[in-house]
Amino acid sequence: MSDGVFEDLEIAVVLPCYNEAETIGAVVAGFRAALPSARIYVYDNNSKDQTAMRAALAGATVVRETRQGKGHVVRRMFADIEADVFLMADGDGTYAPEDGPELIRTLLTQGCDMVVGTRRGVTDDAGRRGHAFGNSVFNGLYKALFGTDFTDIFSGYRAFSRRFAKSFPAISGGFEIETEMSVHASVLRLPVAELPLDYGRRPEGSHSKLSTFKDGAKILWMFAMLMKETRPFTFFGYISVMTLALSMLFMVPVLNEYFLTGLVTRMPTWVLAMALMMMSLMIFSGGVILDSVARSRFEQKRFHYMSISPSRGERRGISGPGRRASDKPSTGIAAKAEKNPRSKKATS
Repeated sequence: MSDGVFEDLEIAVVLPCYNEAETIGAVVAGFRAALPSARIYVYDNNSKDQTAMRAALAGATVVRETRQGKGHVVRRMFADIEADVFLMADGDGTYAPEDGPELIRTLLTQGCDMVVGTRRGVTDDAGRRGHAFGNSVFNGLYKALFGTDFTDIFSGYRAFSRRFAKSFPAISGGFEIETEMSVHASVLRLPVAELPLDYGRRPEGSHSKLSTFKDGAKILWMFAMLMKETRPFTFFGYISVMTLALSMLFMVPVLNEYFLTGLVTRMPTWVLAMALMMMSLMIFSGGVILDSVARSRFEQKRFHYMSISPSRGERRGISGPGRRASDKPSTGIAAKAEKNPRSKKATS
């Protein structure tokens, strides 16, 4: 921190927690040492152990969120806290607090709205290999659907600008919240960056809350919903093509029989085929209409994002690490007056 990048910045370290009593004390202490000027918030999500007490004893501000799920916690954090920079991590000790300053430094110096700490060594623990396989599948699916901005969409170690935090809707309720964050940044074309970081092992007594199949199904459903909301033409186009293919599957045998005999003996099949074809056309038309609506929503989200004033850290990142935005040369009449002192005396 001797480079002055964090000078006068309000930094909030936010830690969503559920039954992390074994690790939260050390995590809070680590962030207090790495970022002495930061405010540390632990959001206790109905923990049944001593997570809240140990976090408070370690020096964190503890807030209780009764709605179960990480998404509800993130929504509450971004709504409640005012800061120039938000640093989010897990309370399980798998992310090193010493990497926090580097995430924030990257956010400020590169002028990003979100920096993601991608996880090295995520497969070193044998218990994570199934999760790692799912991660690779979902990361590949994300690249195909939403773009190549991210290589690790499920990382929980992230730094955010104030603009991102206050413009992010946070609709998700559970672990799929990281997917929604990534899609939000990709859809609005926000400046983002990734920083490879080491990923540690959980200590003994600490257990993962992630269910491979249950949470995987939720994330897959979130993919579908986000694609429907952000890329409706593609989403409904796929459904339209599948419906049309099913229609042709029923239609071709009936047409073949008609051309050979001049008769239609399977009238119900023909009616079903025509109904499916009409349905395909209606779905395609709906996709075209909703695509226009989605473009309008994109513009509104972008306008809302631009209406949020940048934090001091963001302004400093634009004007230079050692220079405040207020130190930039003035423009307009005031600039002309500064350049021409005689005209200033004449007007006085």
